[in-house]
Amino acid sequence: MTVEPGAAAEPLARGGGVALWRQIFGEIEREIAAGRYSPGARLPTEQAFTARFGVNRHTIRRAMEELEAAGLVRVEQGRGTFVAEDVLDYRLGTRTRFTEVIRRQNREPSGRILRVAEVPADAAVAAALGLGRGRPVVKADRLGLVDGRPVLVGSHFFSAVRFPRIAAELATDPSVTRALAAGGVPDYRRRTTRVTARMPTPEEAGLLQQSRTRPVLATETVNTDPQGEPVEAGWSCYAAGRVQIVVET
Repeated sequence: MTVEPGAAAEPLARGGGVALWRQIFGEIEREIAAGRYSPGARLPTEQAFTARFGVNRHTIRRAMEELEAAGLVRVEQGRGTFVAEDVLDYRLGTRTRFTEVIRRQNREPSGRILRVAEVPADAAVAAALGLGRGRPVVKADRLGLVDGRPVLVGSHFFSAVRFPRIAAELATDPSVTRALAAGGVPDYRRRTTRVTARMPTPEEAGLLQQSRTRPVLATETVNTDPQGEPVEAGWSCYAAGRVQIVVET
């Protein structure tokens, strides 16, 4: 829907006891339900909506905040507001692979490594990998995408002694599975997954292209080799408006 220059604003019921932002919320909600804006479509700008409804930007922003809180739209920093798509089921089981999970839903997975560095293991990483605190580990920060859109960002940790070449492997190929296979671990299993919710850091919100006021699903994971020895520990966060975690038993 567009607004022609000079066109009269759509009337709202003023002074009737229903806040203007709530009336705008209801109108856009009805239009999304009717298919006027398809899933993934970008909504008109704040300026277009202020002209359409004859209100100020604060009123439009309040309506958009409520639409986002209701899960009807998503806000991408620097890009605009989009109609929310179907939420992705991210299934956790004893053998969890990002690529396989996504492709089972007929979606296209991809990813990229943001940083790779050798660092001393802090207490949490050391405990997860069964190492002494301060031992050298490789930390790889990775962004996961589905159909070209970011859905998760995480940090993966590996023993630098057991996997001396894993930093080089990940620098050229973002696949953790292939990097571990090159290091002599062709298969691995999920031992533990801890799921919590929290607010994103500014960097996480930017990478996930979401509002800093919208929570993320945070996971702590440990993967082991067939002998039960830890090979990878990870701390990740998922865009909660696009992903729901499903635990398979």
